[in-house]
Amino acid sequence: MDEVRPNNGPAVAPGLASIFPPGLQAIYGECRRLYPDQANPLQVTAIVKYWLGGPDPLDYISMYRNVGCAAQDVQEHWHYISFGLSDLYGDNRVHEFTGQEGPSGFGFELTFRLKREVGETAPPTWPAELMQGLARYVFQSENTFCSGDHISWHSPLDNSESRIQHMLLTEDPQISPVHTPFGLVNFLQIVGVCTEELQAAQQWNGQGILELLRGVHVAGGPWLITDMRRGETMFDIDPHLQERVDQGIETEGSNLSGVSAKCVWDDLSRPSEDEEDSRSICIGSQPRRLSEKDTEQIREALRKGLEFNTKAALPPINSQKQGHDRPQSRKDSLESESSAAIIPHELVRTRQLESVHLKFNQESGTLLPLCLRGRLLHGRHFTYKSINGDTAITFVSTGVEGAFATEEHPYAAHGPWLQILLTEEFVEQMLGDLSELNTREETKLPKEYSWPEKKLKISVLPDSVFDNPLQ
Repeated sequence: MDEVRPNNGPAVAPGLASIFPPGLQAIYGECRRLYPDQANPLQVTAIVKYWLGGPDPLDYISMYRNVGCAAQDVQEHWHYISFGLSDLYGDNRVHEFTGQEGPSGFGFELTFRLKREVGETAPPTWPAELMQGLARYVFQSENTFCSGDHISWHSPLDNSESRIQHMLLTEDPQISPVHTPFGLVNFLQIVGVCTEELQAAQQWNGQGILELLRGVHVAGGPWLITDMRRGETMFDIDPHLQERVDQGIETEGSNLSGVSAKCVWDDLSRPSEDEEDSRSICIGSQPRRLSEKDTEQIREALRKGLEFNTKAALPPINSQKQGHDRPQSRKDSLESESSAAIIPHELVRTRQLESVHLKFNQESGTLLPLCLRGRLLHGRHFTYKSINGDTAITFVSTGVEGAFATEEHPYAAHGPWLQILLTEEFVEQMLGDLSELNTREETKLPKEYSWPEKKLKISVLPDSVFDNPLQ
C-alpha cells in the first residue's frame, strides 16, 4: 500500500545531504531546477519498500503543479515523476551497480503530465498506481522502455469510462537526462491515447503519432499532456491526419517488429504419434522449451529490432553467452547490434515443415494485415511471442538475412519457434484474403483462412480457447 505525504527530503540543510542516497539526490536536484518554488511536493510513497519485500518497485512518485507555458500554448497540468527504476542507492539492494558510465538501474524514470481540471487543488493519485504497474512489468520482465514505444492497456487509465485506454512513451520535454554517481538516468513520459491512436502507432510508428499529437492542442499539444476527458481522437479532430498516417505507412512501413500474443502453431506435416520427429505446438500440449539462444533472438525481435535498416536482418543466434560488458539482468530496447546472417549452431536442429496451421486470438489476428503490409512488404520481419508459453511465430520476407526459413523451405522451426517466409506475391494474395481483419468491427469467430497450394492455414479463435486450453 502507498501513502501520500509531503516530501521533506529535498529541503534539508546542505550539511545533512550526505544522509540521502546519492541517486535520489541527483534526481531531486533536477526536480528543484525545474520547480524551485516547490521544494516539498506531495509524494506517493511505498510504505514497505520493494527492497524490503513490498509489492511496489517505485519508492516515491513526486507530484508537481506545472503552470504550463502560454507562449507555447501549453495548459496548466500536474507533473508526476517516479523514483526507483534507476539506482537510487548504489549498494545493490535493488539494482546491480555497473559503473558511472552506463545506465543507472534500468536507465530511466517515468513521468506523466495530466491536465489540471478547473478547481482542482491537489493532484489525483491514480497516476501513481499506473506508474507502479508499469514499473512492476519492467522489474518482472526485465524489458525496458524507450521513446516511441506503445503500451496496450485495454482499460481507461483512471478506471473511469474514458476513451484514453492506452499509452505511448516519449522523452519528457522539460527534464534533462541526469548523470548520477550510479549512471545515467533518462526520463520517459507516459502519454495517454485512444485505441485508434494506438492502432495508428502500431501500423506506422510511435514517434510519428507523437509528432501528430503535439500539433493538436486538445490531444496533447507540444508537451503531450493527457486529458482523460478527451472524447475525440486526433483523427476526429483533424481528419487530414489519417492521410498523413496512411502516407507514412505506405512509404515507411511499420516499426513494430513484434508483439506478445495469444498464439499457437501446429505442424501438419508429421503424424501426431511420431513423438521423435513431430514437435507440433498444440493447445493443451507441453511445448519444448526454447533454447537460451533462440529466446534471446526472439527478445531482440520483440524489442525494437532493425526498424529502418536498409538491409533487414534477424539478430544472429550466437553460440556464445552474453557479453560481460552488459549486466545479464538488464535488457535494452536498442536495435540489434549485428546484421550478420545466422549460422545455426551445430547442436541446434532446424526442422523444415511441409504444412503448418497458425492459430491467433482476435486481437493478434487483427495485426496480421499490419504484419504483412507494414513489415513484410518493406523487407522486414514480424514476431508473435506467446504469452502462455514458449511458442513463437516469426514472419520473414525474402529480403531478411539470417532466417532459417528459405524460399525452398518456407516453414522451418527451432523447437517451438516457427519461421514462415512469404514471397511478395503471396503476401499480396494474403492481404486480399484477410481484408476483413482490417475492419474495426468485431469478426464473428472462429474464422479460418486456408491456402492449400501453399499448405498454410490460419485460424482466428476466441480468447477462451487460449485461456482454457484443456477444455
